[in-house]
Amino acid sequence: MSIELGRGTGPLKGVKVVEIAGIGPGPHACMILADLGADVIRVERPGGQMLTGGSHDLLNRGRPSVALNLKDPEAVATVLDLVEGADVLVEGMRPGVLERLGLGPEQCHERNPALVYGRMTGWGQDGPLATAAGHDMNYIAITGALHGLGQDRSRPHFPGNLVGDFGGGSTYLVIGILAALLEAKVSGQGQVVDAAIVDGTAHLNAMGAAFLASGTFSEQRAANLLDGGAPFYDVYETSDGEHMSVGALEPQFFAELVRLLGVEERCPGQLDLERYDEMRALFAETFAQRTQAEWVELFEGTDACVAGIVPLSRAVEHPHLQARETFVTKDGIAQPQPAPRFSRTAATLDLPPAPRAGAHTREALAAWGVADVEGLLERGVAVQAD
Repeated sequence: MSIELGRGTGPLKGVKVVEIAGIGPGPHACMILADLGADVIRVERPGGQMLTGGSHDLLNRGRPSVALNLKDPEAVATVLDLVEGADVLVEGMRPGVLERLGLGPEQCHERNPALVYGRMTGWGQDGPLATAAGHDMNYIAITGALHGLGQDRSRPHFPGNLVGDFGGGSTYLVIGILAALLEAKVSGQGQVVDAAIVDGTAHLNAMGAAFLASGTFSEQRAANLLDGGAPFYDVYETSDGEHMSVGALEPQFFAELVRLLGVEERCPGQLDLERYDEMRALFAETFAQRTQAEWVELFEGTDACVAGIVPLSRAVEHPHLQARETFVTKDGIAQPQPAPRFSRTAATLDLPPAPRAGAHTREALAAWGVADVEGLLERGVAVQAD
């Protein structure tokens, strides 16, 4: 496979990123950067690592994979060569790991003072938990976000790793990198972006903090407007065991909901809190009388704010998402298109995920201008996967 720089089509075309491979939010952030046109080179350990890799791993799409043994000083020197011509470095190790390898911010900024050094961790670069192990649910647990999730009053329910790793993690890392890149263009100086999932998740939940400050918010699950406490913002089962999402918050949308449900004469008033149990039972009984497909046919396109809940495997078939080409099939995998969209510098998908760590070592290092690539391979500093 031929690797060429500057082949991206999005607004980040020409931006060069060195990724020190990790798992979860770091790769997702680099996927976003690559989706938007940046040239990203993914530096992996020979043989790869747990929980990531393979031709199906979409978080690794859009960039070549090179395998370097970072315990070898010559490999570290090779990464610093890459850094010298890069705009951004992204890493997701525990605090201090890259410094011990000789690839910390100080060493990198000596080679490239304008480098934006993006660090992705759960706990952050400092604080009493900074060096402890953790995963998504641990990080969102201490921020107050996990406590309120789910409609089960007896225990919280976690939404996979969407809220922490990707909502409070990679999204905020990308925001920080882009902001630092803009500032570096003015000052000529790079800086470290300390993206911690605990910080991002807390910030993501600013509306929750606002509700709490209002004095009217209950920290009991399923007791508030947006967590299932209101029957007109909830999920209901259909006759075929599927479900509908109902989000009729505004009065005019609530009126349309009860009209289309055919319960106008029996439904309590929207703000009649004392009769919410009665309203919820009425909605549940009514939704249970038809299949999801029947309700979708009735509600979609109206202002009742009702939509069928579908699994990911069926989301690709939804007419609205098909019309927007939100999902495409590329390299045999149904996958989301780059987001957001741009009117003039549209982003398109490029390289598929590397099937193995180091699948592009020779071509990618050469494209980035690294000298003596063959020598690095012969000495075992770099590894070309078969």
